[in-house]
Amino acid sequence: MIRNASFLLVATLLVTGCPPGDGGGGDAGTDMSRDTTTVDPMQAKMNQAMAAGPAELTAAATIMDWPGADGQMTELRAGTNGWVCMPSTPQGEIAQEGENPMCLDRAWQGWADAWANKKPVPRFEGVGLGYMLMGDRGASNIDPYATAATADNQWVQEGPHIMLISSNPKAFDAYSTDPANGGPYVMWKGTPYVHLMVPVRLVSAAGAPTVHRARL
Repeated sequence: MIRNASFLLVATLLVTGCPPGDGGGGDAGTDMSRDTTTVDPMQAKMNQAMAAGPAELTAAATIMDWPGADGQMTELRAGTNGWVCMPSTPQGEIAQEGENPMCLDRAWQGWADAWANKKPVPRFEGVGLGYMLMGDRGASNIDPYATAATADNQWVQEGPHIMLISSNPKAFDAYSTDPANGGPYVMWKGTPYVHLMVPVRLVSAAGAPTVHRARL
């Protein structure tokens, strides 16, 4: 999920979603995202943002930082492939566990702006793709604007995952809305911001597969 970049991306997002376990993943890009002792703060943010997606993609992506006191996003690095990656969202007054950097294609950038501003999602063709390979900090699977878990809002904290949106939301009708179903699941069904969450299986440096699942 997300705040506002030039296109105003997450405020509390992700938050997710999609927003993605054990409180933010930790196998994808762990060294890059957590090693702040040998790089300057800006480079550390860039490394963390790039840990959100495949290296081949993030190497040419634009890196944007979240809004500061002036409310404006900051471009840390210009890109060439149309993708935008961001480091973890800033910590709020309530401590948020884990990290939630993300990389979004153009369709997802429009979606994020729409979500953040509570407006219709811009028209696009086909599907949109977003990566959160370090997981997320948790979100309601049914309420796009919930900021904390309640007894009935199906709060879920997902591990590494990808997120899909479709120009035909009915394409997701065949998928479960249960985050614990063992595979992809639909988040925010019945809202303009419906999307498909796809947990992914990562391979550790030692070559052993690591499976992350949602926690309810």
